[in-house]
Amino acid sequence: MATYTLRVYRGDANGGGEQEYTVESEEGWVVLDAIHYIQREIDGTLSCRWNCKAAKCGSCSAEINGIPALMCKTRLDSLPPGPIRVYPIRTFPLVKDLVTDVSWNFDTARKIQPFTYDPAIGDKPFKIDQRDIERPREFRKCIECFLCQNVCHVLREHGEKSGYFGPRQMIRLAGLEMHPMDVADRTEQIWKEGGIGFCNITKCCEEVCPEHIHITDNAIIPLKERIIDAHGLIKILRGWVGRVYAKK
Repeated sequence: MATYTLRVYRGDANGGGEQEYTVESEEGWVVLDAIHYIQREIDGTLSCRWNCKAAKCGSCSAEINGIPALMCKTRLDSLPPGPIRVYPIRTFPLVKDLVTDVSWNFDTARKIQPFTYDPAIGDKPFKIDQRDIERPREFRKCIECFLCQNVCHVLREHGEKSGYFGPRQMIRLAGLEMHPMDVADRTEQIWKEGGIGFCNITKCCEEVCPEHIHITDNAIIPLKERIIDAHGLIKILRGWVGRVYAKK
């Protein structure tokens, strides 16, 4: 057994700070195991969100030593020596301890027009080329951990979420726009309400994605190309500049 020191954030929307715990871990433990040990053996008031412990539900998102990651996927023995700092993801309002309110993401998703096919097709089966099936497939791997939303500098540093949907919703939009049987036109929403122009392609969202989705290369850049083809570069640039000055 190995001994680890965890410095876990404790608090709520009114404030808080680190609290230190010492954990006797078993071989193969992940950070979530250590949090559960603290809850079970030391302090039952510690709050965290989790579900599957298999890196598929996205519930246990946190910032571990300052890096956004899933607690159930981060082994204790993979971390550098020294205290392990476990904090909630910071882009969304804190509820308690490691639990944040991520409901903004679901509210934003409801603004997006769902899959829409030509009603003239009726009940006939779709006939789709294999390459058109493969292209958006990776977007469906998203587990909605919202680590990409947490690390996105537009959402995080500007403290303003009304101007940009964020990378999670961009891959949702890309999956719909690239579907060969979808007939809806979402391009105006993508560059106006969705604010895709505020993304400057830093690829930080890709770096933290536990499913290794190529968010920037395969979703955001193709969407930018699509809206330029649909609306013209000059018109789009004027719209973005106007929005920037309107916020000042």
